[in-house]
Amino acid sequence: MSLWDWTLEAYGQVGVPEATLALQDAHGQNTSFLLWAVWAEGPDAQALAQGVAAAKAWDAKVLVPIRDVRRTLKAAIPPVDDGAREGLREDVKAAELRAERVLMETLEGLAGGASGGRGALASLQAASAAWGRPAPDDALAVLARALS
Repeated sequence: MSLWDWTLEAYGQVGVPEATLALQDAHGQNTSFLLWAVWAEGPDAQALAQGVAAAKAWDAKVLVPIRDVRRTLKAAIPPVDDGAREGLREDVKAAELRAERVLMETLEGLAGGASGGRGALASLQAASAAWGRPAPDDALAVLARALS
């Protein structure tokens, strides 16, 4: 199963959206990168390093700016019509989702189809550490439990 299809299924599981958002907003993690690591069952150190480089570059140049615009458009901006603003926000939200998919397709290619054989929590811990500033184990464990 492709990473994208797996991710769509994962987001349908109770607790996954909330856990990924908490890891993103409270702990500075890239959720696409974390989910990729679980999907690949713990990529090796070289793949993790390549994934970090790709995800950080994509975050800085594409995802974070799009996300910032989407979040800015959440509140009213007088005198802009609320319906027009909300319509634009939906367009930006779709662009953000597409940008996440592009990143995941890129990460999937880095995994090389090989399974690392690690469980969800170990994969998340390795990915979070590779990201640079690891999230607390308890926050990673919430996501690992939701994914199982």
